[in-house]
Amino acid sequence: MEGIIVVGGGAAGLAAAEALRADDFTGPITMVCGEPELPYDRPPLSKQVLTGAWEPDRARFREAAHYAAQGIRLLHGQASSLSLAQRTVGLADGYQLGYDGLIIATGARPRLLPAGHQLSGVHVLRGLAEVTALKAAFGSAGRVVIVGAGFLGMEVAAAARGLGLDVTVADPLPEPMIRQVGPLVGAAVAELHRAQGVVVRTGTGVTELLSHRGSVTGVVLGDGTVLPADCVLIAIGALPETGWLAGSGLSLGNGVDCDEYLRAAPDVYAAGDVASWVSSRYRRRLRVEHRMNASEMGAAAAANLLRDAAGRGPAPFDPVPYFWSDQYKVKLQVHGDLDSSCAVTVEEGAIGDGKFVVLFHRDGVPTAVLGWNAAARMPAYRKRLFS
Repeated sequence: MEGIIVVGGGAAGLAAAEALRADDFTGPITMVCGEPELPYDRPPLSKQVLTGAWEPDRARFREAAHYAAQGIRLLHGQASSLSLAQRTVGLADGYQLGYDGLIIATGARPRLLPAGHQLSGVHVLRGLAEVTALKAAFGSAGRVVIVGAGFLGMEVAAAARGLGLDVTVADPLPEPMIRQVGPLVGAAVAELHRAQGVVVRTGTGVTELLSHRGSVTGVVLGDGTVLPADCVLIAIGALPETGWLAGSGLSLGNGVDCDEYLRAAPDVYAAGDVASWVSSRYRRRLRVEHRMNASEMGAAAAANLLRDAAGRGPAPFDPVPYFWSDQYKVKLQVHGDLDSSCAVTVEEGAIGDGKFVVLFHRDGVPTAVLGWNAAARMPAYRKRLFS
């Protein structure tokens, strides 16, 4: 195998490129980066960068000299097409890149409301440009409304309160972060924020954004309540960035459909938020939007691409998912897979205390563990998952 293209400059793309070199691949590697900056880490954006604790440059994964030393070419541009037959990636400027091996790691884009995003004061948060705009808005806004109570929305709520802003979070689901942590812990997240002065409005969605002379002035909820706002963040989830792959011949469902080895087509692998794969551990197709999964997946995709090319046979990608969230003085960590069908047991401490551990069970089998300020206890519980 000669040249390999990695499309995507995030955590999955970087992990793939570095894993190729670590596995003694000596051919050309090109990373196609859709943003003008050096590749950077996204989790600090909603916390340290947004609050000003970090300068944006501190979120970089590596400095430019590292890529040069590794022989990794950074090409800043937008991928716009893929031809499997011709083995080319087309860029928005018309340039065509040929490949022998390809790793797709284009991540995800923010999900949008049907209307209102053209208004001044309405924001999404995914990249550095967006966090820069939101940070500037926080400098002049008094009233912030966050639409969406997932982990991004709640992290930004914590950051905004730390800056002294009036914050309201609205979500149609019964509790914040219910998809990530379940209703019991979700209620504890709500109380954590209320204790810090955040107004948490759950159980009702958003029907309209109000404006005056092109600037947002409020958010209308499904029950008729109007929330005055100088700044609105839309944090209602993300969609896999697959638009550029339309017509490529790849199977595109909830992301790029991969097999258990992360293979989407011969010599084509995918990793990170853009990819779904068949998990033998959970016996279903998964797409996981978490930072650690992106890094693990990128490295695994690179290793399997090389194994496949050498005829050694790829290895199934079958991790235990992991994510964390920092809010105020709480570090929330989840290992494993949970959903609304899981039973819950509190193993240590008590919900509402400053520290506790919760196990999630499906059909009597532990499938996930959650720690609330309990990082030291997580390794032991992680070993119990599917043991």
